[in-house]
Amino acid sequence: MRKKPRLSFWQIWNMSVGFLGIQFGFALQNANASRILLTFGADIDHLSWFWLVAPITGMIVQPIIGFSSDKTWNRLGRRRPYFLVGAVLTSIALILMPNAPHFATYIAPMFIGGGLLMIMDASINISMEPFRALVADKLPDEQHTLGFSTQTVLIGIGAVVGSWLPYMLNHWFGLGHGTEAEGMVPDYVIYSFYIGAIVLIASILWTIFTTEEYPPEFYEDLEKDEAEEKPKGFKIPKVMIQLLVVQFFSWFALFSMWVYTTPAVAQHFYGTTDPNSTAYQEAGDWVGILFGIYNGVSAIIALGLPVLANRIGRRFTHSVALVLGGLSLLSFYIFSDPSMLIIPMVGVGIAWGSILAMPYAMLANSIPAKQMGMFMGLFNMSITIPQIVNGIFGGLILKYFFNMDPLYSIMMAGAFMILGAISTVFVSVSKES
Repeated sequence: MRKKPRLSFWQIWNMSVGFLGIQFGFALQNANASRILLTFGADIDHLSWFWLVAPITGMIVQPIIGFSSDKTWNRLGRRRPYFLVGAVLTSIALILMPNAPHFATYIAPMFIGGGLLMIMDASINISMEPFRALVADKLPDEQHTLGFSTQTVLIGIGAVVGSWLPYMLNHWFGLGHGTEAEGMVPDYVIYSFYIGAIVLIASILWTIFTTEEYPPEFYEDLEKDEAEEKPKGFKIPKVMIQLLVVQFFSWFALFSMWVYTTPAVAQHFYGTTDPNSTAYQEAGDWVGILFGIYNGVSAIIALGLPVLANRIGRRFTHSVALVLGGLSLLSFYIFSDPSMLIIPMVGVGIAWGSILAMPYAMLANSIPAKQMGMFMGLFNMSITIPQIVNGIFGGLILKYFFNMDPLYSIMMAGAFMILGAISTVFVSVSKES
């Protein structure tokens, strides 16, 4: 029977480097989109509606890209053409988004910003899912956990620097002048997005030039072997259906955290609700540091996940991680000093590291090699749908149930993450290693 060869650690590392750049851009978006949109004039209870464009775009784009990349073969290969196109488009969006007021002759900047947020997310998705599929393409079953964990390490590195960059440019390099006109994004935030565009392009080119893909004939032979062992036809694996529930709770929680952490920290720890105030920008900078911390923790623990998964299984590893993340988000309520929020960010980082690796490791062994991109694209709906649900109802919950207090949205996120941990226990995984 045809079998994929085991790859060295550095081969796995090189094929995953592009994710560093993708997450660099994604981190800049997550840590700064809310404050940029609020600076442009959006209302806090409408924030989740602006953030809707990201998961809606992902839900449409990723299955299409996954299916297309399964069928694509050219000089660059199978997945690599999508890495390159996505990188170029994402970089353009990163450059344009914080400059939205300069294009606002006829349309309000917040709507231009929302549109560019959609373009940015669509472009990131063009690159992201083929990267997930590449790991499953290249690695044998026993290296899937290592492959996705290595991606998580690089995701963490990119996200730490991307999240911290505005704070560093402002406080370490003195690029924050505090004199920006109302409705304008600070210069140091704009420069951060420019740097993000450069890093993203460079890291994806690294993967393109250091990683070869198997030729079409390899997958044809592999598919023949699989056909002898598996029933023909399109069939969604049972584990994928069960993971949909886990993913719903997890990503509903993450969406709330990304959208509402900045206003929650500004209101409860910096005493302001004015997005154009210096205190609000300080809160936004600190949230970038906090987001960098949870991403850094995810990178540190990522390579330990395969060891733990080998001992207690992927399900229980993921369940424990989600419990820690949920309790950490709930603990926001007990702190009064913003510096103490570093503590819950450690727990969130453990959960995030597992979310980026364990579900994919549990799923990859159940998917036919020739349809890897399509199934990974479809599985992305388990990420986008909960965000869409939250985007539609999150602002209404904030307004009518939480009295416009975003701290309660963070606590709701904690409760949902714990529900994700409970549902993980019921996932049937045939191979726990």
